[in-house]
Amino acid sequence: MANSKLISIITNAAECVFLAKFEFSMNRGSAMKRILSTRISAVIVLTAMLIAPIASVGQTTITAPKNKYGVQDDVKLGNDNAALVEKQFPILNDADATRYVERVGRRLVANIPPEFRRSEFNYRFKIVNASDINAFALPGGPMFVNRGMIEAARSEGEMAGVMAHEISHVALRHATAQQTKQSSVGNQLGVIGLVLGGYVLGGNAGAQMGAIGAAAWMTKYSREYETQADMLGAQIMASAGYDPRDLANMFKTIESQSKGGAPEWLSSHPDPGNRYENINREAQALRIAPGGDVDAAQFRRIQERFRSLPPAKTMAEIQKTAPAGGGTASGGTYSATVAAPSSRTKSVVAGGIISMSVPSNWTEINDPDSTQYAPEGAYGSSGITRGAIVGAVNSQSTDLARASQDQVDVLLNGNSYLRKTTGYTSVTIGGRRGLSISLAGISPVTHKNEQVNIYTFQGTGGTFYYIATVAPANEAYRYTNAFRRLVNSVRFSN
Repeated sequence: MANSKLISIITNAAECVFLAKFEFSMNRGSAMKRILSTRISAVIVLTAMLIAPIASVGQTTITAPKNKYGVQDDVKLGNDNAALVEKQFPILNDADATRYVERVGRRLVANIPPEFRRSEFNYRFKIVNASDINAFALPGGPMFVNRGMIEAARSEGEMAGVMAHEISHVALRHATAQQTKQSSVGNQLGVIGLVLGGYVLGGNAGAQMGAIGAAAWMTKYSREYETQADMLGAQIMASAGYDPRDLANMFKTIESQSKGGAPEWLSSHPDPGNRYENINREAQALRIAPGGDVDAAQFRRIQERFRSLPPAKTMAEIQKTAPAGGGTASGGTYSATVAAPSSRTKSVVAGGIISMSVPSNWTEINDPDSTQYAPEGAYGSSGITRGAIVGAVNSQSTDLARASQDQVDVLLNGNSYLRKTTGYTSVTIGGRRGLSISLAGISPVTHKNEQVNIYTFQGTGGTFYYIATVAPANEAYRYTNAFRRLVNSVRFSN
């Protein structure tokens, strides 16, 4: 019925335009011209309003950020790390709950705006049996929703809001875009001396850092990208028939149930400021699509079943027992007793470019884009706990301070437990100007506070080099001389 009425109105409008043109040809008076012109314009506008799809007015325009990586890079990065996550995280094998979450996820994915859809992406959804109020998505589509997030949400809409936000990060390719913005290259998406829990991981960060670190790395975005994900998430929700205000309300729910601590999901998603108000403002500009039924009964049944299960572990508890990821250092075995650095040194050449002196009892561990040096008992599948990493990073910026800050930001963004303990200090390394900065964090391997010192120095063109030294804080006095000799001995072979 509605379609026949619309056809009739359009037909009548077309007839009005035709009659107006005919009348105009019979009377060329200027007054008549103005009247007929007004009639024609009004008819055309009315027709356009009737035949155009109902659209939201005033919603935020979102543009995907610059990205130098290919879509297949996102896919590979996501698939590789999803495999690690599924090995290291306790995936909840509840078929009914998983189907429900998948159904909500598919509904949201189906409403990603066409300009952000990628046929190469494979969005899929799994539940992690962890109590933290958290969720994360990896590039290319894999998403993991914590049981704690589902239990905390007050409605399906709030859960869908978090999922829509994470889907938006994937659709906008924020992980690889952030690496583009930070000018980090190397082994596909490797980052300078990536530190996880106070110990340094060099080389193939995505594969070597371990699933828990990968999740933290992938879910740390800039405030600009958080705002984009909020806005696009709200738009996806409205198109899928959800009230976007549920996304805003979820922030309040998370804060109220965080038990006084830092809310996990909010701590890994920097607050761009006034996001509750901003999302509600965006919601006012959006039209919620009709027919978006919410299965409140199913949501409640799953919540009740989850709450009847034995309490889930926290991510920190899972991390202590999780098997470590693979890597070139995985041949080593960690030991509580590690020999002090030898006073005798040996000359080594890292990457065929930088020569230096390291303790004679340290082992050389080569990665595609970095070289690690560590004593026996201080390296293994989760990286090194004592020693040094030397590597090179290509940067679009020739400003050492800017390039150094970009890389340290990557490191800090990926590891919320790591903190700066000093500012930047000017140093000279191998006769070249450099900068140094100190950071510290608790190592999940040694469970001790570890001291990490980062040295960056300019190379040629857009290349700059870094040395990262790491040791437990209570053993720092044993490594001071070794680290000093290493840094002071740096020479360039070309």
